[in-house]
Amino acid sequence: MKTAVDAVFMGKARRFNSRFQEMCSHYVIDPVACTPASGWEKGQVENQVGYARDNIFKPRLRFATLEELNGWLEAECERRARLDRHPEFREKTVWEVHEAERAALRAYAGPFDGFNASEVAATATCLINFDRNKYSVRAKAARKAVQIRAYADRIVVRFEGEVVAEHARSFGRDRTVYDPWHYLPVLARKPGALRNGAPFIDWALPPALTKLRRRLGSGDEADRRFVRVLSMVLSEGLEAVEDAVREALDDGTASDDVIINILARRREPPPPDEITASSALTLAHAPVADCARYDLLRGRHAAA
Repeated sequence: MKTAVDAVFMGKARRFNSRFQEMCSHYVIDPVACTPASGWEKGQVENQVGYARDNIFKPRLRFATLEELNGWLEAECERRARLDRHPEFREKTVWEVHEAERAALRAYAGPFDGFNASEVAATATCLINFDRNKYSVRAKAARKAVQIRAYADRIVVRFEGEVVAEHARSFGRDRTVYDPWHYLPVLARKPGALRNGAPFIDWALPPALTKLRRRLGSGDEADRRFVRVLSMVLSEGLEAVEDAVREALDDGTASDDVIINILARRREPPPPDEITASSALTLAHAPVADCARYDLLRGRHAAA
């Protein structure tokens, strides 16, 4: 089993791969290998698999998501544990024996971060190839070596310790999975790609940005102005840009300049707190704004 073993030696000696050893350490498991061509050593395991296949997964079940499957499977295992008799303590159910042993069990350490790691080079078009499919990454990783962490349901791409992409895992073939936000720096340089670029086809933008794009209209100038607003997401964040767009639209304005001005105004530091002066510093006589007093001073100076 290549997912666990790197090399097979004589007898039961094995060299387990590092990820499998990390998982065993996480769950405090001491792996024991079977002798090659000795199927009777693992008969109990195969019997359990056969039992689960015949009694739980027949007739064949269908689920919309892996989470739905796991939720049903957990409930089904608990239901059977409450009903089935323990193979050694026939007077008790499996669940009753489990409850009696629970206090002596080691505390659950949480789920193991189980993934299969590999390294690939991202293309100039910000794509990586994995398992016969292509996935987009952020523009900063283009033409760079990245690490892919493949989970059962998703893939996570990291570059220099930073996550540059996360996608639901596709199990088809020859598919290209885009995240349009990965191409935002490229779009800032080439606004015309907004209409014709493959990543931006059927782009599901937030409602406020969708409304702004519709209000700005179509054409090269409209695309340029809309991309100018989108580019602010790189520095301000999507939520801040959405709020600024919503404020401008509520005021009846669909202008990139106004939206950028709103964002700049929100970046301004708050006004300083008022300084409360001590009552001892209060003036006994309020100053009088009388510029003629300067003429008196000038006259005295001339006389001197």
